Amino acid sequence: MKFVDEATIIVEAGKGGHGCLSFRREKYVPKGGPDGGDGGDGGSVYLEADSALNTLIDYRFQRRFKAQNGEPGAGRNCTGNKGEDLVLPVPVGTTVVDMDTHEVLGDLTHAGDRLKVAQAGFHGLGNTRFKSSINRAPRQTSKGSDGELRNLRLELKVLADVGLLGMPNAGKSTFIRAVSAARPKVADYPFTTLVPNLGVVSVQAHQSFVIADIPGLIEGAAEGAGLGIRFLKHLVRTRLLLHLVDVAPFDGSSPAQNVRAIEHELEKFSETLADRERWLVLNKVDMVPEPDRDAHCQAIVDELGWQGPVFRISALSGEGAKPLVQAVMRWIEEQAEEEAQNPEVAEREAARRRRMDEEARARIEAERQARRAARAADDDDDDDFDDDDYDVEVVYAPE
Repeated sequence: MKFVDEATIIVEAGKGGHGCLSFRREKYVPKGGPDGGDGGDGGSVYLEADSALNTLIDYRFQRRFKAQNGEPGAGRNCTGNKGEDLVLPVPVGTTVVDMDTHEVLGDLTHAGDRLKVAQAGFHGLGNTRFKSSINRAPRQTSKGSDGELRNLRLELKVLADVGLLGMPNAGKSTFIRAVSAARPKVADYPFTTLVPNLGVVSVQAHQSFVIADIPGLIEGAAEGAGLGIRFLKHLVRTRLLLHLVDVAPFDGSSPAQNVRAIEHELEKFSETLADRERWLVLNKVDMVPEPDRDAHCQAIVDELGWQGPVFRISALSGEGAKPLVQAVMRWIEEQAEEEAQNPEVAEREAARRRRMDEEARARIEAERQARRAARAADDDDDDDFDDDDYDVEVVYAPE
């Protein structure tokens, strides 16, 4: 199934039913009085998080959704039926943004979460509602109000505790296969991973965390090189970033320069995300002869001037993977405990995530506008058609 992490839809709530103008007409009952009933309320539109979904592809084909209208009232004080609410299932981790006001309406982060995105229209009143001691035969009614209409953008971000960063072929997919039950595609060419992959890492009984693998980045990704930087938004919800580095790149490039290139692209995307806790993971250490291994790895760390935690692993053989995931588990538990004990820490974390969301949204929109401008420029270049643009050159060959 194709992975789609953004979609734009139009939702419209149902209209309220009109009130009824009616008078009681019954044999032997003179002056029966008004008996017009109220209309029914329209149906509202809700989004509900469904754990069985992992893509927004359904909303690429159908983009307009309307809830049921309320029915009008009737005589004998009969109230019209209420319109049924419309519930649209979306994957867990979907953010809903109003495209007209740019307001974030909600974030569906747990299965079963429900968000009202369009308010139903209110029912109209029948003429019975207007009777009084001085108006015994009212002919006034009210119409039902229109339902709310909204243009929405749905943004899916995977829910994970740990995110993997790195160049293509740095061993991210191999690592997630080594530490979890996930089985992403692995091959010996760049950009094997085309969509984010999630894996659950079980450290021991009742201790686990979710790790996210995104497509690799290359230099110039912010300008659209490779698969671009839009998949970086899936790291916004993570608490920790693991930066995987190939210590022996097959193309002979410098591991330290590769790290700096990723850092540069990360800063272009979101400065707040670039400041996230990040650990350096030197991968494929088994490709370096053992006598030279320590010196080679230390040279990379020294060239970077890295001050944070450093781990050496071989994702293919599993060497060093267990100490790494144990350290990650301890760090996550410590962070969760600190947030539980100190509400200010939890609020700072929430504010940080909101900033990352805003920066990511702005950067992706800027990239989208740049691509549109480039396409428009290409179309303009093709507009100066001449009459001879479609002429066919005929070459006569001697018989």
